[in-house]
Amino acid sequence: MNLISIPALADNYIWLLHNDDRQCLVVDPGEAAPVLQALADHHLTPVAMLLTHHHQDHVGGVAELLQHFQVPVYGPEETRTKGASQIVNEGDSLTLLRHTFSIMALPGHTLRHIGFYSAPWLFCGDTVFSAGCGRLFEGTPKQMYESFQKVNLLPSETLICAAHEYTLSNLNFSAALLPEDSVIAGYQHKISELRLKNQPSLPSTLHLERQINLFLRCHDVDLQNKLNAHPVPDEEWRVFAALRAKNDHF
Repeated sequence: MNLISIPALADNYIWLLHNDDRQCLVVDPGEAAPVLQALADHHLTPVAMLLTHHHQDHVGGVAELLQHFQVPVYGPEETRTKGASQIVNEGDSLTLLRHTFSIMALPGHTLRHIGFYSAPWLFCGDTVFSAGCGRLFEGTPKQMYESFQKVNLLPSETLICAAHEYTLSNLNFSAALLPEDSVIAGYQHKISELRLKNQPSLPSTLHLERQINLFLRCHDVDLQNKLNAHPVPDEEWRVFAALRAKNDHF
C-alpha cells in the first residue's frame, strides 16, 4: 500500500491510500479538484471515501467526487448530511483494499469525530497534529485528552496522518514554552528547512510525537511547572486544558 498526501485549500491534506491494482481510498476530501487531478496523475480509481468529521474543509469535495465515482462514503453520524452513506462508530471495522480499519471515537474537535486505524496508518483528522492538537470547537479538554490517550496506546510505529500542515507553527509554540528542550528545538529547525522547500511534514510517527508533542507529555513535571498546573491523580487532563488554553492565545 502506498500513501499520497494532496495539498488542498489553505493548509489541508487529503490522503490517498492505494494498492498495486491502482485502487485507492480517499480520506477527508475538502475539495474535489486536487483529488481528481491526483487520481488522473497516478492512474487511480477510488473504491471508498473516509470522513473523520463534518467540517467543510474535510467534506467539501464529496458531492462532486460522487458525480464521478459512485462509491460508499464512511463517516460518523455528524457527516450524514455531508455525503456519508455508511455511518460508522467506535468498535466498527471495515475491510477495504484487503485491509481492516478499526473505527476510533476521537471526540474533542467535534463531538462525533472519529479516526480510521489500520496498522500502520491512523487517519486522525483534526485530533492529533504533529506537535499539536486540534482546537476544541465542540468537545471539552477532558474529551480531547482522553482521545489523545487512546491514540497513545497504539504502536510506536503508527503513522499519524493528520489533516493540516500545522507542524512548524505547533513547534514554534512548543519551543517558546520549553526553550530548553533540545529535541523540540532540533526538530523545529528540521521542519523549518523542510517547509522552505515546500515539502510536507506529514505523516509523522507516534514514536516521534511522544517526544515533540506537548499534548502527549502532560505527565512531564517541567511542562506542569511551566503551566503552573499540578494535577491530583487521575486529573492529568487539567494540564492538557491549561496547555490548550495557552496554545489558543499564542
